[in-house]
Amino acid sequence: MERSENKKYTSKIDKNEDLVLDNSNPQELTDEAIKLLHKLIETPSFSSEEENTALLIEQWFTSYNISFEREHNNIWAYNKYFDQHKPTILLNSHHDTVKPNGNYTNDPFRAFVNEGKLYGLGSNDAGGCLVSLIATFTYFYDQKDLNYNIVIVASAEEESSGPLGLKSVLKYLKNVEFGVVGEPTLMQLAIAEKGLLVLDVSINGTASHAAHPNDDNSIYKALEVIRWFQNYEFEKESETLGKVKMTVTQVSAGNQHNVVPSHCDLVVDVRVNDKYQNEEILDIVKQAMPNHVEINPRSLDLGSSSISKDHPIVRSGIALGRTTYGSPTLSDQSVLSCPSLKLGPGDSTRSHSADEFIYISEIKEGIALYIKILEGIL
Repeated sequence: MERSENKKYTSKIDKNEDLVLDNSNPQELTDEAIKLLHKLIETPSFSSEEENTALLIEQWFTSYNISFEREHNNIWAYNKYFDQHKPTILLNSHHDTVKPNGNYTNDPFRAFVNEGKLYGLGSNDAGGCLVSLIATFTYFYDQKDLNYNIVIVASAEEESSGPLGLKSVLKYLKNVEFGVVGEPTLMQLAIAEKGLLVLDVSINGTASHAAHPNDDNSIYKALEVIRWFQNYEFEKESETLGKVKMTVTQVSAGNQHNVVPSHCDLVVDVRVNDKYQNEEILDIVKQAMPNHVEINPRSLDLGSSSISKDHPIVRSGIALGRTTYGSPTLSDQSVLSCPSLKLGPGDSTRSHSADEFIYISEIKEGIALYIKILEGIL
């Protein structure tokens, strides 16, 4: 099929029994999902460069006789017996990765298993979640008389919060009532997630020669601003997400030893709980700053997310012994307007780490639990 990678297209699969794998056997699906994860690891897919991993995901759907759609490097598919009168469950995870850090001792693009651990870049974040959700969707794909439709989206540009990721294809998704976002949670139920607000802060002063007196040194003035970000506490605390957390993560000023710079720039990372909108946080910060401080948000779109503890999908998970908690890390939940649950195999503390890995047993458990949790409401 000839196509532009930047245009939406639909794949219509012609039935070919010789090519179609069995999607009714969870064990076979699990084995195939692990094989797919090996291939994904060994195919570089940095954010906005996921063309080749998208092809691997296309091959999976083709092998199971599943029609799919694609725009840019996002791929999505609906269950076979989609009913426009039923609500839809969104299953989502991403196939892009960060770049490997300099502390790797293994080849980040070589997938190998040692002592039950599958190593490789993206294995934990979020390849294990992605292949587990793909296998789960495939298991339910041709089942009839479900209470919900199911749509799965393998999305791009999650790590960079890019414009051509999940947000760009939401307009094509039909009747979505809630979502399950695959991120490593040890298969516990993250029923809330903090939003992210990144602030560029500029403290203005007066430039001068370092040898002369200057009571308007932008760096010295920045110290007071840094202390404010360090010590300020927002009033509203969340039961699941705790307090809003602000952290100064970058400081930049000056380019010569003998010149007092006219301004000092900060970057502030703000993790927002579900008691505030990002716009509210921005207003509070701006009102607290003196006139010589300029505040500019990079984006106001990455808000906090949550789902009720009484939601059927959460109750189904709790009935299977899963616990609930609030997640401090950001995911594609931030672009969803519907309730969403973050759930997946793997451990968030391994994400973006050197010699990243996921246990094979975690993938097996993940697929089994995804199926059981969804069966509780389907």
